[in-house]
Amino acid sequence: MADDLDWNAIIAPGNDADRRGHSTRRDGASDDRTDSPGDADPSAGRPLSRREARAREAAAARDAETAGTTAPRPTTQQQAPQQRTPQEPTAPAPAPEVRSPFDAAASARGADTDTAHHDDLATLAAPAAATDSGGADGGTGDGAAGGGGGDRGDGGGGASRPPRGPHEPHRRSRGALIAGIVIVAIVVAAGVGAYAFAAPKVQQVVAAFTGSREPDDYSGTGTSKVTITIKQGDIGEDVAKTLQRSGVVKTSGVFYKLLLQSPSVQFQPGSYALKKKMSSKAALAALEDRANRVEDASIVIPEGTVLADIEAGMVSKAGLTKAEVSAAAKDVGAYGLPSGVTSLEGWLFPATYPINPGWSAKQYFQSMVDTMKQHLQSAGVAEADQEKVLVFASLVQKEAGLAADYPKVARVFQNRLDQGMRLQSDATVAYGTGNTHRVTTTDAERNDASNRYNTYQHDGLPPGPISNPGDIALQAVTHPAEGKWLYFVTVDLESGETTFSDTYDEHLQAVKQFQAWLRAHPSYQ
Repeated sequence: MADDLDWNAIIAPGNDADRRGHSTRRDGASDDRTDSPGDADPSAGRPLSRREARAREAAAARDAETAGTTAPRPTTQQQAPQQRTPQEPTAPAPAPEVRSPFDAAASARGADTDTAHHDDLATLAAPAAATDSGGADGGTGDGAAGGGGGDRGDGGGGASRPPRGPHEPHRRSRGALIAGIVIVAIVVAAGVGAYAFAAPKVQQVVAAFTGSREPDDYSGTGTSKVTITIKQGDIGEDVAKTLQRSGVVKTSGVFYKLLLQSPSVQFQPGSYALKKKMSSKAALAALEDRANRVEDASIVIPEGTVLADIEAGMVSKAGLTKAEVSAAAKDVGAYGLPSGVTSLEGWLFPATYPINPGWSAKQYFQSMVDTMKQHLQSAGVAEADQEKVLVFASLVQKEAGLAADYPKVARVFQNRLDQGMRLQSDATVAYGTGNTHRVTTTDAERNDASNRYNTYQHDGLPPGPISNPGDIALQAVTHPAEGKWLYFVTVDLESGETTFSDTYDEHLQAVKQFQAWLRAHPSYQ
């Protein structure tokens, strides 16, 4: 049997005593050997064979390769339990180079490089193998090439191989690992609070390694409708930002790049009917289509509209930002109003204002204020009385129904002021609570004295206008009807019929009539 042959007797020269002096035991430990490959064996008293020297060189190379990371393990040339005689120290092994396992194995085995490479590739394919009795890095004793292309120890016992160093990972795995490390580093260094800022950079890193990226443009022709406005003097970059701000395109950059590739495109100032979440290509095509041009775009302010609703209309129709409109509304001193005026409420004349793409929010407000001043002047209101007239007119505008009743409602409030009675207007109470779209109130709201606009609890007119009145209300206040009425109540909400009373008893009868109408029309309650 091949495993029972003494290969040293076949290969190594010398007598039996010499051969017995350096035989290798089956347990993998070598008898009376030194750890210096290529030197003479002191216990045997003879030089090593070429194959012994080469095997020891391979073992030394592996020990040097793993010295920095793994504690040395006993090999077939070491006797762990035996007390060794101190020897002259050998020169320290040089620090291992940063090399792949393929390079280190090839250098250690010299002429067996091809076989070693083949073995390492097999190990990558099957990393679970912990030992290799027939691999290229087999036992270090003299032996013949075994069935697997490896060196087998004398007596047929395959020595356990020391663990391999880490193999070079596949390039794709390395890329994913690097991407993960970069992401973690960014998050840890910047902190969780800064991740929103770092997220785009992280996405770029991931995209660089994985080849994927989040789409920066919508697809399709859009969803819900939206109106955008191109102002006079807007350049392509301004248009791109307007589209992104309105939700038409996902990013302004993609749309702007598309514009740069289409030098012949020219935009006309005005408003355009588009859709949200359009692709940049679809949005550009829609802007070039004159059918999407809103020719009659304008800001419409009905009589009795409050400031908050006017601001919202300017944002949706004029293409202005909410922040810009709000800031302009708060800058009350910029419009030439009388001293003491603290709000634009009441000073914005209800009318239809065409969209001017070149205008700012202040320019729109200034136009509305100037128009109100003109109508106050036409109504014969002195400049010193303008604020008081507007407060009074705004109250009539909210309380009156039919046009014919405006002068009568103005007379009721004037009679109450003349007699020192409280106005007791539900419309003023509702405005003070922020409910600007109704005139009805609750008992609790009417009893709330903390509401400065509560004319049930406070004498005289409210501290400021509660709406923006139109011409009919201004005329009613400056030219009220003649009468002694102190009360009024609308008894039919559908027709607007209103009953005016001189006394409280008459008024109670009118209230009962109104309550009967409500019972007959529960949908109004």
